[in-house]
Amino acid sequence: MSATIDHDTATEAKQNGTVVTRFAPSPTGYLHLGGARTALFNWLFARHHGGRFLLRIEDTDRARSTQPAIDAILEGMRWLGLDWDGDAVMQFARADRHAAVAAELLERGHAYRCWMTQDEIAQQRAEAQAAKRPLRIRSPWRDRDPSEAPAGQPFVVRLRAPQEGATTIDDQVQGPVTVQNAELDDLILLRSDGTPTYMLAVVVDDHDMGVTHVIRGDDHLNNAFRQLPIIRAMGWAEPVYAHIPLIHGPDGAKLSKRHGAVGIEAYRDTMGILPEAFDNYLLRLGWGHGDDEIISREQATGWFDLAAVGKSPSRFDLKKLENLNGHYIREADDARLAALVVERGGWGHDALPLVERAMPVLKVRAANLNELTEGAAFLFVARPLPIDPAAAPLLEGHAPAILSALHSALDAVHNWDTEELEAAVRQVAEARGVKLGQAAQPLRAALTGRKTSPGIYDVLVLLGREESLGRIADHMAA
Repeated sequence: MSATIDHDTATEAKQNGTVVTRFAPSPTGYLHLGGARTALFNWLFARHHGGRFLLRIEDTDRARSTQPAIDAILEGMRWLGLDWDGDAVMQFARADRHAAVAAELLERGHAYRCWMTQDEIAQQRAEAQAAKRPLRIRSPWRDRDPSEAPAGQPFVVRLRAPQEGATTIDDQVQGPVTVQNAELDDLILLRSDGTPTYMLAVVVDDHDMGVTHVIRGDDHLNNAFRQLPIIRAMGWAEPVYAHIPLIHGPDGAKLSKRHGAVGIEAYRDTMGILPEAFDNYLLRLGWGHGDDEIISREQATGWFDLAAVGKSPSRFDLKKLENLNGHYIREADDARLAALVVERGGWGHDALPLVERAMPVLKVRAANLNELTEGAAFLFVARPLPIDPAAAPLLEGHAPAILSALHSALDAVHNWDTEELEAAVRQVAEARGVKLGQAAQPLRAALTGRKTSPGIYDVLVLLGREESLGRIADHMAA
């Protein structure tokens, strides 16, 4: 991470017409769903155009910014496979540069010192509330002689925003959006302690980093109208704006913690989602390519454009994410899945070969890594197995006698493979005059302690002769 910006690279990018995007999270909490999607869209747009994707940590809120949050953002980006070009830029460390721009705006007459008191601001707020209109600070110091300022009193530096006419942004997602300049107030550039505000820092950093396209949530659309006067006052090139609709919960309300809106590490660690599934799901939240649902990273990079981003909010659907994750689990490499499952199960490196061998039958119906891990757990349970309450009735009644017969038949099997094992179980069922399921169900409960499992003949092969016969013997008739 760095406080410096490679100005030569930024200048070269501008001259060459290179697309430059950025993701600029605030490290005041986890990397959430909306932030991850914004990062993905910026990454895809840059990579699609052969451009550069930059990362900036906007840590100007010193009271709330934390190192653990920074670490979580970086780790989340890496998990999603969103590599950035160059070093991550730390915004707070560039405060001197931000202040220098504010000083230049003062010199050019595009900013002014404001000595408004808190009482004066409170009065304007009360008047706005009484008139039921939004608060827009109108400073008497905009056109007042600074020589009249109270001696020794603190002041802020405000932007001298245009008050007449209108500003139109041709947003690449929202379309043309116009705001009357009379609706804008003179935002603060420097606080009374001399520190720059977020609104100033963002504009300066985007310029210095050579950002050509600002792709972010549409909750920042109003900020664009407040930031453009800074850009124009400095004579800088204006970026292309694309403001993406927010993500809503299944009920149509803004996504929040009550919908399960958590950091992406929870999808990885708690829910057992694979990164490629998460990427694919994020991509389809507000962007589409015909009827395609399963979209690889390579396809996404080749297809992505802003024209296909919808104007309406997307709705988060956990079931769809899990279904998509199930697809990617079935497509994933068995060795990779085995490593993830062994880690989650805490079974140690020696368990890897067995879990990898079991993976083809384990992953058929699993929707997440938790289900995979749970499905593999029977392989490592010590005898006597704990029996799940739902499976206990399967071991009652005639089950012990059936298990005794199965034990004898299976013990006589020459080749311990699925074909001979199935033949032995069918033979017992026919000899005892019961359906195959009436033999297989108590066998499954005895072998796994559960009512459901992979195919029973696969289970027998994976456990091996000695362990299988031992588990069956634990529940045989006396």
